[in-house]
Amino acid sequence: MDALPESVAELADGLRAAGYLPGNSTALVAFLAVRLNKPVLVEGPAGVGKTELAKALASHLRRELIRLQCYEGLDEAKALYEWNYRKQLLRIQAEAEGAAWSEVQDDIFGEEFLLARPLLSAISAAEPVVLLIDEIDKTDQEFEAMLLELLSDFQITIPELGRIAASSQPVVVLTSNNSRELTEALKRRCLYLWLDYPALEHELAIVRLHAPELPETVARKLVEVVGMVRELDLKKPPSIAESIDWARALLLLGARDIDEATFAQTMSVIVKHRTDLEIVAARVGVALSAAAT
Repeated sequence: MDALPESVAELADGLRAAGYLPGNSTALVAFLAVRLNKPVLVEGPAGVGKTELAKALASHLRRELIRLQCYEGLDEAKALYEWNYRKQLLRIQAEAEGAAWSEVQDDIFGEEFLLARPLLSAISAAEPVVLLIDEIDKTDQEFEAMLLELLSDFQITIPELGRIAASSQPVVVLTSNNSRELTEALKRRCLYLWLDYPALEHELAIVRLHAPELPETVARKLVEVVGMVRELDLKKPPSIAESIDWARALLLLGARDIDEATFAQTMSVIVKHRTDLEIVAARVGVALSAAAT
Protein backbone atom coordinates (compact mmCIF):
# COMPACT_ATOMS: atom_id res chain seq x y z
CA MET A 1 0.00 0.00 0.00
CA ASP A 2 1.39 3.40 -0.96
CA ALA A 3 1.95 6.00 1.75
CA LEU A 4 -0.60 8.80 1.61
CA PRO A 5 0.52 12.42 2.04
CA GLU A 6 0.10 13.76 5.57
CA SER A 7 -0.30 17.42 4.58
CA VAL A 8 -1.02 19.74 1.69
CA ALA A 9 2.61 20.88 1.75
CA GLU A 10 3.86 17.29 1.48
CA LEU A 11 1.65 16.63 -1.53
CA ALA A 12 2.69 19.90 -3.16
CA ASP A 13 6.36 18.95 -2.73
CA GLY A 14 5.64 15.54 -4.23
CA LEU A 15 3.94 17.04 -7.26
CA ARG A 16 6.89 19.41 -7.76
CA ALA A 17 9.28 16.47 -7.61
CA ALA A 18 7.17 14.86 -10.35
CA GLY A 19 7.62 17.95 -12.54
CA TYR A 20 4.28 19.62 -11.79
CA LEU A 21 4.13 23.01 -10.07
CA PRO A 22 0.73 23.26 -8.36
CA GLY A 23 -0.94 26.42 -7.19
CA ASN A 24 -2.25 26.57 -3.63
CA SER A 25 -5.81 25.59 -4.56
CA THR A 26 -4.57 22.75 -6.77
CA ALA A 27 -2.47 21.25 -3.99
CA LEU A 28 -5.32 21.59 -1.49
CA VAL A 29 -7.98 19.96 -3.67
CA ALA A 30 -5.61 17.18 -4.72
CA PHE A 31 -4.77 16.49 -1.07
CA LEU A 32 -8.45 16.31 -0.12
CA ALA A 33 -9.20 14.02 -3.06
CA VAL A 34 -6.49 11.59 -1.98
CA ARG A 35 -7.28 11.62 1.74
CA LEU A 36 -11.09 11.74 1.51
CA ASN A 37 -11.33 9.20 -1.32
CA LYS A 38 -13.35 11.69 -3.36
CA PRO A 39 -13.22 12.04 -7.15
CA VAL A 40 -12.07 15.45 -8.32
CA LEU A 41 -13.46 17.24 -11.37
CA VAL A 42 -10.87 19.54 -12.93
CA GLU A 43 -12.25 22.07 -15.42
CA GLY A 44 -10.56 24.77 -17.46
CA PRO A 45 -9.29 25.68 -20.91
CA ALA A 46 -7.36 23.14 -22.94
CA GLY A 47 -3.67 23.02 -22.13
CA VAL A 48 -3.59 24.32 -18.55
CA GLY A 49 -2.30 21.12 -16.94
CA LYS A 50 -5.45 19.17 -16.05
CA THR A 51 -4.25 15.85 -17.47
CA GLU A 52 -0.72 16.47 -16.20
CA LEU A 53 -2.08 16.78 -12.66
CA ALA A 54 -3.37 13.20 -12.81
CA LYS A 55 -0.05 11.99 -14.23
CA ALA A 56 1.89 13.79 -11.50
CA LEU A 57 -0.37 12.33 -8.80
CA ALA A 58 0.23 8.83 -10.15
CA SER A 59 3.97 9.45 -10.20
CA HIS A 60 4.08 10.89 -6.68
CA LEU A 61 1.84 8.18 -5.20
CA ARG A 62 3.72 5.50 -7.16
CA ARG A 63 0.50 4.18 -8.62
CA GLU A 64 -0.37 2.93 -12.07
CA LEU A 65 -2.23 5.49 -14.16
CA ILE A 66 -5.28 4.08 -15.94
CA ARG A 67 -6.64 6.52 -18.52
CA LEU A 68 -10.01 6.62 -20.19
CA GLN A 69 -9.87 9.08 -23.09
CA CYS A 70 -13.42 10.27 -23.69
CA TYR A 71 -14.90 11.06 -27.10
CA GLU A 72 -18.30 11.57 -28.66
CA GLY A 73 -20.15 8.27 -28.84
CA LEU A 74 -18.11 6.53 -26.13
CA ASP A 75 -20.22 3.70 -24.73
CA GLU A 76 -20.21 1.21 -21.88
CA ALA A 77 -18.47 -1.51 -23.90
CA LYS A 78 -15.42 0.69 -24.51
CA ALA A 79 -15.33 2.23 -21.03
CA LEU A 80 -16.42 -0.53 -18.64
CA TYR A 81 -16.34 -4.04 -20.06
CA GLU A 82 -17.55 -6.31 -22.81
CA TRP A 83 -17.85 -10.05 -23.19
CA ASN A 84 -15.36 -11.99 -25.30
CA TYR A 85 -17.96 -13.31 -27.72
CA ARG A 86 -15.52 -15.35 -29.81
CA LYS A 87 -14.21 -17.13 -26.74
CA GLN A 88 -17.77 -17.73 -25.52
CA LEU A 89 -18.73 -19.23 -28.89
CA LEU A 90 -15.75 -21.56 -28.81
CA ARG A 91 -16.73 -22.72 -25.33
CA ILE A 92 -20.33 -23.35 -26.43
CA GLN A 93 -19.10 -25.37 -29.40
CA ALA A 94 -16.82 -27.37 -27.15
CA GLU A 95 -19.63 -28.25 -24.72
CA ALA A 96 -20.87 -31.81 -24.91
CA GLU A 97 -24.05 -32.20 -26.94
CA GLY A 98 -27.16 -32.30 -24.86
CA ALA A 99 -25.87 -29.97 -22.13
CA ALA A 100 -28.61 -27.80 -20.66
CA TRP A 101 -28.57 -24.11 -21.64
CA SER A 102 -28.48 -23.12 -17.97
CA GLU A 103 -25.22 -25.04 -17.57
CA VAL A 104 -23.72 -23.45 -20.66
CA GLN A 105 -24.92 -19.98 -19.68
CA ASP A 106 -23.35 -20.20 -16.22
CA ASP A 107 -20.15 -21.39 -17.78
CA ILE A 108 -19.70 -18.71 -20.44
CA PHE A 109 -20.57 -15.72 -18.26
CA GLY A 110 -17.62 -16.11 -15.93
CA GLU A 111 -14.80 -13.65 -15.33
CA GLU A 112 -12.49 -15.48 -17.72
CA PHE A 113 -14.73 -14.34 -20.60
CA LEU A 114 -14.82 -10.70 -19.47
CA LEU A 115 -12.74 -8.08 -21.29
CA ALA A 116 -12.00 -5.32 -18.78
CA ARG A 117 -11.91 -1.77 -20.10
CA PRO A 118 -10.39 1.18 -18.17
CA LEU A 119 -13.18 1.69 -15.61
CA LEU A 120 -13.43 -1.98 -14.67
CA SER A 121 -9.63 -2.29 -14.68
CA ALA A 122 -9.39 0.54 -12.15
CA ILE A 123 -12.07 -0.99 -9.91
CA SER A 124 -10.66 -4.52 -10.00
CA ALA A 125 -6.96 -3.62 -9.70
CA ALA A 126 -5.20 -5.44 -6.88
CA GLU A 127 -3.17 -2.34 -5.99
CA PRO A 128 -4.49 1.26 -5.76
CA VAL A 129 -4.37 3.17 -9.04
CA VAL A 130 -5.05 6.66 -10.33
CA LEU A 131 -7.99 6.66 -12.74
CA LEU A 132 -8.02 9.52 -15.25
CA ILE A 133 -11.32 10.11 -17.05
CA ASP A 134 -10.08 12.63 -19.58
CA GLU A 135 -12.34 15.19 -21.31
CA ILE A 136 -15.61 13.94 -19.82
CA ASP A 137 -17.39 16.89 -21.49
CA LYS A 138 -16.99 15.14 -24.87
CA THR A 139 -19.46 12.42 -23.82
CA ASP A 140 -23.22 12.71 -23.32
CA GLN A 141 -25.41 12.75 -20.22
CA GLU A 142 -26.20 9.05 -20.58
CA PHE A 143 -22.53 8.25 -20.17
CA GLU A 144 -22.34 10.53 -17.14
CA ALA A 145 -25.26 8.63 -15.60
CA MET A 146 -23.40 5.37 -16.09
CA LEU A 147 -20.49 6.79 -14.07
CA LEU A 148 -22.53 7.72 -11.01
CA GLU A 149 -22.36 4.33 -9.28
CA LEU A 150 -18.60 4.23 -9.72
CA LEU A 151 -18.07 7.78 -8.49
CA SER A 152 -20.35 7.32 -5.47
CA ASP A 153 -19.45 3.87 -4.24
CA PHE A 154 -16.39 2.81 -6.25
CA GLN A 155 -18.29 -0.15 -7.60
CA ILE A 156 -19.98 -1.27 -10.79
CA THR A 157 -22.75 -3.77 -11.46
CA ILE A 158 -22.49 -6.39 -14.19
CA PRO A 159 -25.89 -8.07 -14.71
CA GLU A 160 -24.43 -11.53 -15.28
CA LEU A 161 -21.94 -11.36 -12.37
CA GLY A 162 -23.44 -8.91 -9.90
CA ARG A 163 -21.71 -6.13 -8.00
CA ILE A 164 -17.96 -5.65 -8.28
CA ALA A 165 -16.59 -3.35 -5.58
CA ALA A 166 -13.11 -1.89 -5.53
CA SER A 167 -10.70 -3.82 -3.32
CA SER A 168 -8.59 -0.66 -3.14
CA GLN A 169 -10.15 2.69 -3.92
CA PRO A 170 -8.60 4.54 -6.85
CA VAL A 171 -7.87 8.24 -6.93
CA VAL A 172 -10.23 9.47 -9.65
CA VAL A 173 -9.52 12.59 -11.69
CA LEU A 174 -12.07 13.77 -14.25
CA THR A 175 -11.09 16.55 -16.64
CA SER A 176 -13.29 18.85 -18.69
CA ASN A 177 -12.50 21.60 -21.17
CA ASN A 178 -15.87 23.12 -20.24
CA SER A 179 -17.28 22.65 -23.75
CA ARG A 180 -20.65 21.77 -22.22
CA GLU A 181 -22.26 21.96 -18.80
CA LEU A 182 -21.93 18.74 -16.84
CA THR A 183 -24.85 17.35 -14.84
CA GLU A 184 -25.41 18.34 -11.23
CA ALA A 185 -25.54 14.65 -10.27
CA LEU A 186 -21.96 14.17 -11.44
CA LYS A 187 -20.71 17.39 -9.85
CA ARG A 188 -22.26 16.49 -6.48
CA ARG A 189 -20.07 13.41 -6.30
CA CYS A 190 -16.83 15.27 -6.96
CA LEU A 191 -14.56 17.83 -5.45
CA TYR A 192 -14.12 20.72 -7.87
CA LEU A 193 -11.05 22.50 -9.20
CA TRP A 194 -10.90 25.22 -11.83
CA LEU A 195 -7.56 25.60 -13.59
CA ASP A 196 -6.82 28.63 -15.76
CA TYR A 197 -3.71 29.83 -17.52
CA PRO A 198 -1.14 30.58 -14.82
CA ALA A 199 0.04 34.02 -13.80
CA LEU A 200 3.30 35.20 -15.35
CA GLU A 201 5.56 34.31 -12.43
CA HIS A 202 3.97 30.89 -12.02
CA GLU A 203 4.37 30.04 -15.70
CA LEU A 204 7.93 31.35 -15.61
CA ALA A 205 8.68 28.91 -12.78
CA ILE A 206 7.17 26.08 -14.86
CA VAL A 207 9.30 26.99 -17.87
CA ARG A 208 12.41 27.26 -15.72
CA LEU A 209 11.70 23.83 -14.23
CA HIS A 210 11.57 22.17 -17.65
CA ALA A 211 14.23 24.27 -19.41
CA PRO A 212 16.61 25.38 -16.64
CA GLU A 213 19.46 26.17 -19.03
CA LEU A 214 17.45 28.83 -20.88
CA PRO A 215 18.71 32.31 -19.94
CA GLU A 216 16.47 34.04 -17.40
CA THR A 217 15.88 37.03 -19.66
CA VAL A 218 14.80 34.81 -22.56
CA ALA A 219 12.53 32.72 -20.34
CA ARG A 220 10.82 35.81 -18.94
CA LYS A 221 10.33 37.32 -22.38
CA LEU A 222 8.96 34.01 -23.63
CA VAL A 223 6.30 33.96 -20.93
CA GLU A 224 5.44 37.62 -21.59
CA VAL A 225 5.04 36.94 -25.33
CA VAL A 226 2.91 33.85 -24.70
CA GLY A 227 0.69 36.01 -22.50
CA MET A 228 0.34 38.53 -25.34
CA VAL A 229 -0.59 35.74 -27.75
CA ARG A 230 -3.24 34.35 -25.41
CA GLU A 231 -4.93 37.75 -25.22
CA LEU A 232 -5.66 37.62 -28.97
CA ASP A 233 -8.84 36.15 -30.41
CA LEU A 234 -7.39 32.83 -31.59
CA LYS A 235 -8.82 29.43 -32.46
CA LYS A 236 -6.31 27.83 -30.11
CA PRO A 237 -4.32 29.82 -27.55
CA PRO A 238 -0.94 28.29 -26.68
CA SER A 239 -0.94 25.78 -23.85
CA ILE A 240 1.56 25.50 -21.02
CA ALA A 241 3.05 22.45 -22.74
CA GLU A 242 3.63 24.55 -25.85
CA SER A 243 5.36 27.22 -23.77
CA ILE A 244 7.71 24.50 -22.56
CA ASP A 245 8.22 23.23 -26.12
CA TRP A 246 9.07 26.76 -27.25
CA ALA A 247 11.54 27.18 -24.42
CA ARG A 248 13.29 23.95 -25.38
CA ALA A 249 13.32 24.96 -29.06
CA LEU A 250 14.89 28.33 -28.25
CA LEU A 251 17.45 26.61 -26.04
CA LEU A 252 18.32 24.19 -28.83
CA LEU A 253 18.70 27.06 -31.29
CA GLY A 254 20.91 28.98 -28.87
CA ALA A 255 18.62 32.03 -28.79
CA ARG A 256 19.84 34.89 -26.59
CA ASP A 257 16.73 36.99 -27.13
CA ILE A 258 13.26 36.82 -28.67
CA ASP A 259 13.35 39.48 -31.35
CA GLU A 260 11.06 39.83 -34.35
CA ALA A 261 13.15 37.50 -36.52
CA THR A 262 13.44 34.77 -33.88
CA PHE A 263 9.73 34.99 -33.16
CA ALA A 264 8.83 34.72 -36.86
CA GLN A 265 11.00 31.63 -37.24
CA THR A 266 9.70 29.79 -34.18
CA MET A 267 6.14 30.96 -33.52
CA SER A 268 4.70 27.84 -35.16
CA VAL A 269 5.77 25.99 -32.01
CA ILE A 270 3.04 27.79 -30.05
CA VAL A 271 0.57 28.74 -32.81
CA LYS A 272 -1.06 25.87 -34.69
CA HIS A 273 -3.67 27.38 -37.04
CA ARG A 274 -2.97 29.27 -40.28
CA THR A 275 -5.36 32.10 -39.47
CA ASP A 276 -3.89 32.32 -35.97
CA LEU A 277 -0.39 32.56 -37.45
CA GLU A 278 -1.45 35.55 -39.52
CA ILE A 279 -3.05 37.30 -36.55
CA VAL A 280 -0.11 36.64 -34.23
CA ALA A 281 2.47 37.71 -36.84
CA ALA A 282 0.61 40.96 -37.43
CA ARG A 283 0.03 41.82 -33.77
CA VAL A 284 2.82 40.31 -31.71
CA GLY A 285 5.49 40.47 -34.41
CA VAL A 286 4.83 44.18 -34.90
CA ALA A 287 4.96 44.74 -31.15
CA LEU A 288 8.35 43.04 -30.91
CA SER A 289 9.62 45.09 -33.83
CA ALA A 290 8.46 48.31 -32.20
CA ALA A 291 10.05 47.33 -28.90
CA ALA A 292 13.40 46.84 -30.61
CA THR A 293 13.45 50.35 -32.11
